[in-house]
This record gives sequence, C-alpha cells and structure tokens, in this order.
Amino acid sequence: MSETQASPVAAQAAAPTPVAVTIAAADGFPLRAFVWRHRPCMDALPPRPVVIVNAATSVRCRYYFRFAQWLHENGCDVVVYDYRGIGESRPPDLAQLSASWLDWGERDFEAVLRHVRRTCVGQPIDVVAHSIGGFVIGLAPSNACIRRVFTVGAQYAHWRDYAPRHRLAMLWKWHAVMPLLSALCGYFPARRLGWMEDTPRGVALSWSRSAARFEDSYQRAPIARTQQERDALVRRFAGLRAQLLAFSASDDAFGTVPAIERLLRYFVHSDVTHWRVTPQEIGVDSIGHFAFFHSRFEKRLWPLALHWLRFGALDTDRPGRIASIRSAGATSPHRAACAPCAQCAEPNP
Repeated sequence: MSETQASPVAAQAAAPTPVAVTIAAADGFPLRAFVWRHRPCMDALPPRPVVIVNAATSVRCRYYFRFAQWLHENGCDVVVYDYRGIGESRPPDLAQLSASWLDWGERDFEAVLRHVRRTCVGQPIDVVAHSIGGFVIGLAPSNACIRRVFTVGAQYAHWRDYAPRHRLAMLWKWHAVMPLLSALCGYFPARRLGWMEDTPRGVALSWSRSAARFEDSYQRAPIARTQQERDALVRRFAGLRAQLLAFSASDDAFGTVPAIERLLRYFVHSDVTHWRVTPQEIGVDSIGHFAFFHSRFEKRLWPLALHWLRFGALDTDRPGRIASIRSAGATSPHRAACAPCAQCAEPNP
C-alpha cells in the first residue's frame, strides 16, 4: 500500500485546510482522501484520536467536510475519503469498474485503516459511519484496531425494514429502477435522476438484492461469493471489539429500528448501544437520513458523537432514548428481533 500527497484543497477562509492524499488499496485502486491533522505533540496525554468518516452509499466525502472540520476544531485528527467509483475516486469509465459494497469494506475502508495505522502511530482510531458506512466497518480485516464507533442511520437496506409508509415507493426506486438502469448502462446513472452520485453496478446490485441476512445477497453473478467466502464475511464482523453507539432518527425511512438492529446483531463482540431521537425532541420538523451532518445540528446533535468518541459513554444531557443496549457476546447475529416493547414502540415515519 502506498500514498502520494497532493496540494491542499480549497477551504473556507481562516478554517483548517484539509490535505488531499491518494491511498492505494491492496489491489492498487487509488482512493482519494482528505486529512485534517494537528501538529504533532509528543506530550499529548492521552494521545489525540484519529476519526475516519465512512460515507453513505454514493455520497461524496465532501458532504462531511463541515462535520470533519468541527471534529478537528474539537481536538481530533480526521480522515474522509471517497469509495472507489464515487466522487474523486471515480475512474474515467465507471461502467468498466467492478465494485460492490463488499469491495468498499474489505478493500477501501481496509486501505484507509492501514494508512491511518501507519501514519498516525500510537493514536487511537475511531470511526463515524453514515448509513452503509457502518456496514462496511464489519468487512475490514483490520477492524479489531478500532477503539470506538459512532454510526448514523447505519443499515444495509433490506427492503422489509423500510418504513411501512414509504416501502412501496422505495422498493420501486431502489429495487426495480436502480438495477434495471444499471443493467442498461453498465452503472447506475443516479446523477441524471438527481438521486445521488453515479454508482458502480455492483454496488447497485448489492443494494437491490439486499437480503435479510446480508451474506445471502452474494449468491448470484456478477457479485457472487462462494459459501466459504460468505461465511468468512460474517466471521469478520465478529472481529470488531470497539464500543459502538448507533444513532437513529424516528423519521428516517431507511434507519428504522428493525433495520438498525439487523446490522447491530452482526457485531457480536462489541458493546452496542442504540440511541433513538425524534425531531420533536430537538425542536425541529425533521432529521431524516441525511440531516445529522448539516451544520444546523452542530450544537444539538454533533456533541453526542464527540462525547461518545472521547469517553465511550452516552451524553445523558442530550435528547433521545435508548432503543437497545447489549454487551459483547450477548446475542447472535442471526437471532430474530425481539417483539416490540413500550420503549421501542413509536409511530411509523
């Protein structure tokens, strides 16, 4: 693995300027990343954490710049990056790129982890992960090196978990239109539709075929894995030992309680807490799947993430409630979800 440093990207006046770097994955694919770093301080006790930000499916890493800058201003070093095929990691001919969600985890996120371990020796590694970014954590062979994880709406888009009110529309959009256009074009031309960034076909198929058990999504070409390989993927999730706080919003049609819990059950060796917030609890009309990273939530939601990364504990002064909590080893990834209880019950978004 190697990396080459480029000139700093433009940033707001008087704000810390991230440095653009290229990180080569194990297969040689160049990933574009941006790094916010403080000057080395040998006397820093405890050591300054490094936070890697994992993006949602087909969302450019620049979407997270404001949040990354805020983390940097609050004492963290930060790395954001584009998965292969997305944003500044897009090749000239996207239709020729073979990449699925699995590649984003076991190749791309793994490469970033290795880069951080090599360039930030002795610093604890934390991860903030949005949507599929929480899923790809489990796929990285080196995920045992992560100290703490904070996820936002993290799940892997099994259609039965979509909010009932929106399920049919989402089924049509993501499980009918997306794979059809991907087959016709060789990739999913999402930008023309105004939906998200253009997306590799394998990623579109990972999403549109997403099964109740994620490993069952990879039984057919062109994203097929053997039974032994699929079993190994599940075991890899067990490698994560990090403390994990999963944030979800009650009006997120992707991040419903069943969807969040479905993913969390794979992290069998992590202490896991699921924190659920309604828009009304923070005095706004909506949060949804994306707004957590908007700067208007700098004072109301972002401190929840920072407190967790710093202390591995909930900030009890923040709004919300615990939807679930369990210690490492307390559950199996394939155990059926519990029946709804009073604490988890809420109106469907």
